[in-house]
Amino acid sequence: MLHVVLVEPEIPQNCGNIARTCAVTGSSLHLVRPLGFDLSQEAVRRNMKRCGLDYWHLVEVSDYDNLEDLFRRHPEAAEDLWLTTTKAPQSYTEACFTANSWLFFGKETAGLPLSFRERFRDRCLRLPMLSQARSLNLSNTVAVCVYEALRQNGFPGLLDTGEMAGPSGELV
Repeated sequence: MLHVVLVEPEIPQNCGNIARTCAVTGSSLHLVRPLGFDLSQEAVRRNMKRCGLDYWHLVEVSDYDNLEDLFRRHPEAAEDLWLTTTKAPQSYTEACFTANSWLFFGKETAGLPLSFRERFRDRCLRLPMLSQARSLNLSNTVAVCVYEALRQNGFPGLLDTGEMAGPSGELV
């Protein structure tokens, strides 16, 4: 199972969109505190639910006090992780993802902590973009990286055709 880790996410709608991506791809979602929103607030839950639609039952969500807590509970994460940052020297297409990779994404306004990026410098990835652009939306970045990781692993457990395909894959 692919693991999506949001470190200190700030925008509940992004979190809801990312939860939906996790739900439809069978990926798990890990939230590292502090969060920029209170999960117990009705308005936040409503916004997140709207973004995730009715897929919440399909996503496994875990939360952690901080990065140390996550690595204490999941030491295997340090063995197969990738960090996304606009400051990375290599493209996400250069990564060799496994079906169990841990993909880390930082908060919308500041990204991942510098010390964390330095600790795993050779595992930092970026999405190519115009030099004038600061960054891509967090939920879009997650979707691009999740689908690249899944593509590299043959989209395990996911449907690869829709109802327009006949029994042998031809268009009907």
